[in-house]
Amino acid sequence: MKILFNQQPLQVSATNLLALSSELQLPTSGIAMAVNNRLVPRTQWQDFLLQDGMSILVIKAVCGG
Repeated sequence: MKILFNQQPLQVSATNLLALSSELQLPTSGIAMAVNNRLVPRTQWQDFLLQDGMSILVIKAVCGG
C-alpha cells in the first residue's frame, strides 16, 4: 500500500498503525502519530486500519527549554 509518511511517498505492507510502527522500526516510546492531521492515541494503533493515500506524520517528543 502507498502512503505519505512524513510527507514522503512510501510503500508499506502494514495494515494498521501498530504494524507500521514495527515495520519502520519506530521507537516504542516518545512518539505520537497523526493520520490525515488527526492525532491517533497509541491505545488505538492496533485497531486503526491504514488505507492507500493516507498521510501519516510521526511526532517525536523532545526535551529542552
